[in-house]
Amino acid sequence: MAPTHVLRCCQRGLAWIPVIFIALVVCWSYYAYVVELCLFTIPSSIEKVIYLTLFHVSFIMFVWSYWKTIFTRPATLPKEFCLPRSEKEQYEKEQRPETQQEILKKVATGLPLYTRTGAGAIRYCDRCQVIKPDRCHHCSACDMCVLKMDHHCPWVNNCVGFSNYKFFILFLTYSLVYCLFIAASVLQYFIKFWTNDPPESHAKFHVLFLFFVAAMFCISILSLFTYHLWLVGKNRSTIEAFRAPVFRNGPDKNGFSLGFCKNIAQVFGDQKKYWLLPVFTSQGDGFSFPTRLVTNDLEQPTECLQPAGLDKGAVENSAEKTTPLSESQNHLLGSAYHIEEDHEETDVLKSDESEAVAISIENES
Repeated sequence: MAPTHVLRCCQRGLAWIPVIFIALVVCWSYYAYVVELCLFTIPSSIEKVIYLTLFHVSFIMFVWSYWKTIFTRPATLPKEFCLPRSEKEQYEKEQRPETQQEILKKVATGLPLYTRTGAGAIRYCDRCQVIKPDRCHHCSACDMCVLKMDHHCPWVNNCVGFSNYKFFILFLTYSLVYCLFIAASVLQYFIKFWTNDPPESHAKFHVLFLFFVAAMFCISILSLFTYHLWLVGKNRSTIEAFRAPVFRNGPDKNGFSLGFCKNIAQVFGDQKKYWLLPVFTSQGDGFSFPTRLVTNDLEQPTECLQPAGLDKGAVENSAEKTTPLSESQNHLLGSAYHIEEDHEETDVLKSDESEAVAISIENES
């Protein structure tokens, strides 16, 4: 036990090496830009003030979002997803997978679960001993189940998931802005030092190296940034992009997509004034998500949208077998659903009025 504990501590210590490396590069870039470039190289005072102001704005937003991404820990799962003591003992004693699934189905009856394993079974984590909510996965590096897990990022030494996914997107955004601004503002002085136009100075190495580092990080971050923007627009995680979530009617990579605008709102929230700030504004609770799929599934506690092609009576009959939407689902889908419902009621009233007019004309004739 002792060697395992020591090994685990060593692994946790080594995991901070990438973060320390990034911190050292950022500290050096601050010194190279502020001191070597702005104070010792740029001759114009106005240019110095403009560059220093813009630099510090991008630097503060970059460090703020990076800090939030690192130190925002994944949220813990609600107690409802843990097995009660009696069911837990039965599950551990039982050897047959079929009986274990019956125990899990009994516990998961009132839970908002739509996804299953590839074999159609309830998703259960033997390590954490919890029923996995939708989009939740176990991280071996963090040794815990993470809500809406996207991936484990070694550069932040943290799991990117529901709790900090917005911070991670902003971290990529401001790091890209930071590198672009440095590369653009240093370019003219890089060319001068490269062509040996000014006399030799101690700032030459810092300016040349600063441009190369900024350009290199800019290229590498740009691809990752555009990829995650695409994921946000599709309402997918990195895991779901490589392996589509499995619903009761089969895998569907677009199962959680609600449309571009609502997909953006799920990550950044409703209030656009907070979108660019590293403060938590994501919608939902992290363990229940509205889906675009509608199946007449008696085991699922909710229905999300009215399926096209069904008449009103069929929808009412299926609604009797389900419970109302959860609060987080209503927050996202309530307005759209009520608008559709109002249109349907208006159409029904119009059809009733037209039938009444037709009957009165026939009677008069």
